[in-house]
Amino acid sequence: MILDYSQLVPTDRYKLMAQCVVPRPIAWIATEDNGVLNLAPFSYFTPLSSEPPTLIVSVGHKSDGTPKDTLANLRKTGRCTLCLVSEDLLEPMHYSSQALPHAQSEAERFGIPTAQVFEGFPPMVEGAPSAFACTLMQEVDLPGSKTRPLILRIERQYIDDDRIVNPERHYLECDLIGRAGPKYVRMGERIEAPEIPE
Repeated sequence: MILDYSQLVPTDRYKLMAQCVVPRPIAWIATEDNGVLNLAPFSYFTPLSSEPPTLIVSVGHKSDGTPKDTLANLRKTGRCTLCLVSEDLLEPMHYSSQALPHAQSEAERFGIPTAQVFEGFPPMVEGAPSAFACTLMQEVDLPGSKTRPLILRIERQYIDDDRIVNPERHYLECDLIGRAGPKYVRMGERIEAPEIPE
């Protein structure tokens, strides 16, 4: 089967891409506006570069066409805290994907505890294995798109001490979950890289 993407509606393209580019990590992003903490997960997310240290995440719009709170808040403050998600945080992370009024906090609505670890940035989700304090570096304009890819510069990183297995080599075991189509996935068995023949 060969599919011509120019003949597919965006929702069908999304379904196909989301099921084939897997697993995708989840960026659980905390932003603030006028004292209201917004928490929202995004799975169109990946590392971009280590110099400068950047991540890229695509943020959509609400059904009425206005920017989602994460995008609106980032445009206003330029700062966010991006949390990674372990399996024990799956339920509250999924709950926080629900659309709420701008003045209502997902952390308050769903009883999600947070902790202030980065000065000058929104609090992170308590229990997250790792989190990044990020500044908005650039918005990418995709003509005709309803999503805005955002390039986020990493300023600082939090790592739960219990997740560090080799401090000298910076090896971590975070046991993160990801997204695969409409479902979530656990990190599977780790496989050693094969030896390259001489």
